[in-house]
Amino acid sequence: GPAHLFRLAGKCFSFVESTYKYEFCPFHNVTQHEQTFRWNAYSGILGIWHEWEINNNTFVGMWMREGDSCETKTRQTKVHLVCGKSNKLAYVSEPSTCVYSLTFETPLVCHPHSLLVYPTLTEALQRKWDEAEQLLYDELITDQGYKKILKEIFEEAGLLKATEEKEAEKQSKKISLEFKTVEKCSKEYEQLSEEIKKLKVLLDQHGIAYKANSAENTSVEYVSHKLATAVTTVINGSKDEHLHG
Repeated sequence: GPAHLFRLAGKCFSFVESTYKYEFCPFHNVTQHEQTFRWNAYSGILGIWHEWEINNNTFVGMWMREGDSCETKTRQTKVHLVCGKSNKLAYVSEPSTCVYSLTFETPLVCHPHSLLVYPTLTEALQRKWDEAEQLLYDELITDQGYKKILKEIFEEAGLLKATEEKEAEKQSKKISLEFKTVEKCSKEYEQLSEEIKKLKVLLDQHGIAYKANSAENTSVEYVSHKLATAVTTVINGSKDEHLHG
């Protein structure tokens, strides 16, 4: 995120409302402490630093997630960053069960460019963003496609956390990367084509004509599999005097 906000790291800011004391430690966590003499007074974590909230290509807040358990989910908190004369936690609410909202005032976000995402990215990611802008301008991608590219850029920069499905997809891509280049794909195709030729010759030797059903999947992998099955049948059946073509 914005480098000038890192000076807040290692500091904590408190806010007391009714019998509760809230404490926000930027880039660390948010906690809640019940100010009472009850024997079972609550004291726990409302969220741990997780990712940024980005709106209109601008940092607008910090998400603290994976806090203490709350029924079937965990507590989480969104911290809104607003301009203020001093660093202070100004307001706390709970808009929905176990989801909290904090307002943090700081002079560090008062400059109109202080929360722009673009300047915080590496040159490579900035170029990727520029290319996406050009594609959108040339109407080669839709607004939805543009937003998808931006989300991928933010995830790659570590500003947003990728979902579990996205992580699984990345792992899958890593495993199948060897087939992604044109050269390797062509080589694989040639090998499968040679295998098909050999299998067809073997079928011809046994007087069996192979015809692929046009309504079926006739990809190289599929045809190779069908031929291999047919050849296996021929070889296994060659012991029988009554071989049918």
